[in-house]
Amino acid sequence: MITLVLPDHDRSGSWLEAMREFDDDRLQGFATFDFEGKDFGSRQVFEQWLDRERRQRVAGQNGFVPATVWWIIDDAQPGEVLGSIHLRHELNDWLLAEGGHIGYGVRPSARRHRVVTKALHLVLEQARKKGLTSVLMICDADNVASRKTIIAAGGVLENAPGEIERYWIPLTDSGHATQTE
Repeated sequence: MITLVLPDHDRSGSWLEAMREFDDDRLQGFATFDFEGKDFGSRQVFEQWLDRERRQRVAGQNGFVPATVWWIIDDAQPGEVLGSIHLRHELNDWLLAEGGHIGYGVRPSARRHRVVTKALHLVLEQARKKGLTSVLMICDADNVASRKTIIAAGGVLENAPGEIERYWIPLTDSGHATQTE
């Protein structure tokens, strides 16, 4: 069963392996903002990142809005990080235009196993607990897999301005998406 765990030392090696699977592809959804992926081999850099992420859950850090990052794992192999998913607790102007509430990334070897679909369901529950009535998700217009995942979670296309598509997922019983920051 897919579950979400807060980042920790025990799984940091697997998290690094997951990032390495991207090779030269764009690393997306691993919440490494302000840090270079190649630097995470240093325990000191990982500690700095982990500390920032702990503080980030309560208050925005370094110009970012408050957010929570989870690692995606499967209970069958709880030591292996399959990916990362994060929930931004609010939106600023940039996130409203181009980022959205939720971002994720799944290591290439774990794709096509509904990992993100299951993780997204869990994050939407967390968003409800935080009082959000809807969440904005944005994906590249050519990212068919993300589009399908967002729509399966109830995403309603707001618009597709050029290279991105913007979807609102209602979290209320009324089924109507409202912009909540």
